[in-house]
Amino acid sequence: MEVSSFSYHKFVSLALEVAQRRTELIPLPLQEQYKCIKAADGKTLLRALSFRAPKVRLQRSLTIDGGQAMQVLDFAAFPEPEFNLPIFCANFFTASGMNIVVLDLNPLHDVISKRDYKDKYYKNLLPLGQKYAELLPWGDKITSESLRFFSPIVIWSKFTSTQVKHEILYEAFMDYFEAWLDLMDEAHAEKDESQIIRNCEAQHRYLTWRAEKDPGHQLLKKLVGGTLAKDIVRNFLFNGVDTIGTKTFLDYFPEYQCADGTINKKRSIIGKSFGTRPWDAHGEFIGTNVR
Repeated sequence: MEVSSFSYHKFVSLALEVAQRRTELIPLPLQEQYKCIKAADGKTLLRALSFRAPKVRLQRSLTIDGGQAMQVLDFAAFPEPEFNLPIFCANFFTASGMNIVVLDLNPLHDVISKRDYKDKYYKNLLPLGQKYAELLPWGDKITSESLRFFSPIVIWSKFTSTQVKHEILYEAFMDYFEAWLDLMDEAHAEKDESQIIRNCEAQHRYLTWRAEKDPGHQLLKKLVGGTLAKDIVRNFLFNGVDTIGTKTFLDYFPEYQCADGTINKKRSIIGKSFGTRPWDAHGEFIGTNVR
């Protein structure tokens, strides 16, 4: 399957069909501003959709259609703070000869030190994760900073453009999304106000990290300019970063503060990475930090 005949619109369309059978998706006015944007090159199109649902604060997608040159999908679903559900996350980048894939149910709380949270949401999904970890092998070294937002079933992969891999990627995307919807169906609202506050802060911390350090920002700047790119990132992709919490990036990640008080622009300052999958088939963290 060449890039020219491949796009991620099918992924979004079918995911919406599945979600609409499982819950009530309500379109958000948020999407109207970003529904269809033509990039500076006059050819590339950015299309955005956003919804809410009874247990979902925001489900949104952004596709970038650059024809043969590039196809991009950024699809996510964020739970309401009353639920400590993971965050569904699919970030796919396809260009000529190369695909970069991140697919996960990003944990709201730490899965390395908090076994109860890991067991609650991931124990039954480990076979699913193992299946696709074999079909879509670990891509490359990944930073310790990024790893703290991933779960034991994360798919982080790189591969050349082939029809077989794209078909597997589609199956993985739909299976992971169905698994997330199953968790959503089973979820019960938290009654403890202090836990709701912790959930809200955990989601805000995630949004703050992504809004500042997401690697897709540079691509958006190239396509639509710095001002609109920042608006898309903060008001659409990571909507809530300016509303559901008041802490700043440096409040959450003080190690990134420079001597002049600004934020270090590097994506990693720890200097450690994981070149192989750091979880075993049982979801136990076995990663060894390597320089």
